[in-house]
Order: sequence, then C-alpha cells, then structure tokens
Amino acid sequence: MKKTLAVVLTMVVALSTAACGASGSGKSAKSEGVMTYAEYAAAELDSEVVVETYVQAKQSWWENKATIYTQDADGGYFIYELPCTEDEYNKLVPGTKIKVTGYKSEWSGEVEIVDATYEIESGDTYVAKAQDVTGLLGKDELVDKQNVFAAFKGLTIEPSKDANGADVAYLYKWDGSGTEGDDLYFNASVNGQTYTFTVESYLCGADTEVYKAVQGLEIGQTVDMEGFLYWYEGANPHITKVTVK
Repeated sequence: MKKTLAVVLTMVVALSTAACGASGSGKSAKSEGVMTYAEYAAAELDSEVVVETYVQAKQSWWENKATIYTQDADGGYFIYELPCTEDEYNKLVPGTKIKVTGYKSEWSGEVEIVDATYEIESGDTYVAKAQDVTGLLGKDELVDKQNVFAAFKGLTIEPSKDANGADVAYLYKWDGSGTEGDDLYFNASVNGQTYTFTVESYLCGADTEVYKAVQGLEIGQTVDMEGFLYWYEGANPHITKVTVK
C-alpha cells in the first residue's frame, strides 16, 4: 500500500508530542489568497490549492521529497512528496506553520496535496489534540475527519488470520506475508463492528513504543488508540499510540 520506498527515512513519533496538548489555537487569520479548510474541502480534484497549515508528523524523506501529516483547527491536510532538502526537512518540526501551494489529488480515497511548494511562516504554532471519532466509526461522516489526528476509545482487539489460518492479534503486512519492520495490521471492534488499523512503519518503525505495543497485544484486550485518520479504500487509521486498558 506504499507508493514509494523510503531509502532515507527520518521518523517523528508525533504522538508523544501531540498527546501533550495544543500550542496555539490553529485558527490564525488566513493570508490573502489562502483557502479556509472548507474551501479546500470543496475544491475540485486536480485544482490548485493554497493552504496554511501546521506540521503534525513527518512520515518520510526520500530523494529530496517529504511526506507530511499537517492540520489546522478545522481539518487535516496530507502533503505527499513535498520537495525539500534534508536540512529543510529537519526544520519542519511538529507545530511549524507552513504555507503550501499545490494540487488537490486523490489516491484510493486518500485526499492529498501533491506537486507542491511551501514556505515556513513565522508566528503561532499548533499541535493538535486527538479528536475522539469513535462514535463516527462505520458512518459516512467519518470521511469529514480524514487526515486529522484522531482518538479511538474502548475498542476490543479481534483476531486476524495469519498465513497458516491461525488466529493472531496482529499481522506483518495486510496479509501476514511480512516480517518485523513491515507495517502492522490489526483488527479492533466497538459496538459490534470490527475495523482494521495500521501502524505505518515509515511513520512509526519497529523501534517505536507503538510498534512494540501492538506486537504485545492479545486478542480480547480493550485498548484506546490515537493516530492519523488516513484513508485507503476506506478508513485506514495510521496508529501512533496504543494503550491497553
């Protein structure tokens, strides 16, 4: 499900930062020519968009291109393969305000900004608190929260089937064909419905707390989770924190 292979990977475990709360409101006045989130959401695919947003987490840097989760107080923006040097990438710490000009695109349901340029803007910073979207799971309205930093509370770990047909708490890759270091996939249920969650290894690799936490999950445990509400053929949350209740 990845579109690139990150040869050089710089990962930020954004959850630990984001969970500490917000700095600023994320509602600063927009500059001239900058869209509100509502205007961005209403824009046609393939049209040019200009947004002011705040870095929340960095997924990868490869061949002078960065993939970044960003957000303001009104919504999330996924910036795909933003051209920048490694030095510039290192300056894009969580909370940094940036102005992004690019094109609104969609890939398997994920709405993102591509072919973009950016500039860092001075002034306020903003790190989002997780929005509880548990009650929206399974509802059409969930897509309105796409790419935001979200919380999922009180879910029960359900079995997945490994390559041998055995019940397990998680898989390496979506079909269980991977090994440690690959993405982790696991199922969790609430209100009688089961959903799939992912630890995206470019964002949170095998040395991170969340990766190790998922490796330690047991079927039947109750968990709270946080992560970015990525979309792939439907909701595909990229989980960055798991707490066993």
